[in-house]
Amino acid sequence: MELVSVIVLTCNGREHLEECLNALKAQTYPRREVILVINGSEDGSAEFVRERFGDFARIIELPENIGYTGGNNAGLRDARGEYIALLNDDTRVDPSWLEAMVEALRDRPGYGLAACKILSYYRPEIIDNVGHIFYRDGTFRGRGRLEVDRGQYDREEEVLSPSGCAFLIRKEALDEVGFFDEEFFIYGDDAELSLRIRLAGWKVIYVPSAVVYHKYSATTGAYSPFKAFLVERNRIWLTIKYFPPGALMLAPAYAAFRLLLQVYGVLAGKGAAGEYARKYSAFSLLKILIKAHLAALAGIPRMWRKRLMIKRRKKVSNREFYSWFKRFALSARELALKE
Repeated sequence: MELVSVIVLTCNGREHLEECLNALKAQTYPRREVILVINGSEDGSAEFVRERFGDFARIIELPENIGYTGGNNAGLRDARGEYIALLNDDTRVDPSWLEAMVEALRDRPGYGLAACKILSYYRPEIIDNVGHIFYRDGTFRGRGRLEVDRGQYDREEEVLSPSGCAFLIRKEALDEVGFFDEEFFIYGDDAELSLRIRLAGWKVIYVPSAVVYHKYSATTGAYSPFKAFLVERNRIWLTIKYFPPGALMLAPAYAAFRLLLQVYGVLAGKGAAGEYARKYSAFSLLKILIKAHLAALAGIPRMWRKRLMIKRRKKVSNREFYSWFKRFALSARELALKE
């Protein structure tokens, strides 16, 4: 039986840890290790876990918050498993969560990642996401987000990528492509790693029996200037690193169309842009977008160098990449006007 390393990343998330770790203790898959990465917390998380859970989790304490990417990379460097599960602290997993994902990857040697059925913690009949879909400007979104779970996603199937909230990686795939890109810090990092793994020839399986309950954006907030900046900057970097030449040239036009719809969303109070403008202001959103684009432009030379390195081990044709736009399509309207 393969060893599975479970990495739980937390940053001032002490309030979530007891439920999260108790759910991991209840897993039906017996051969596992738990690595808790404390990402610059100041809330006594380490002391709490040592007192409450003893040596159940191996603790890595980082002196400062180095983001989702840096924190998980610290855990990945310490992981010993043939499979590695990544899990947000603001979650509760079903007892068979690990077992279901391991069985799915074990039976499919060409698959490098397993995605979960992630439901809302507060309204478990509502879907948080069941894998990702993406728009032609490089923006990813949860498939099925905010739909009522009526069993419409209860079939194992290939998806574009998993959510960084909870997923399983085959160590062999990770060894081939490397860890998270720490320049992304947070947001879009799961999509970035998934595309790198896919371009190396691996696929992603969605496992509906691996169920997770998630407190959406409990750590960073659903709408914030910090999140808006990183989402926009990182989606541009993602296109630079991975999009085929034709798609890369057209991405700004698709982004412009999406932004026009988001202007309507601000005026009509719809979608993420409408919610952001209601909480802050439309002017604040405009400033964040300008700042994000300037930061993205400054980083293009670095992203281009990474693109060239990724191209050397690329095993997937541009034609297959273009097919993903159809198979895993996200419309501009859904992206701009749906919460």
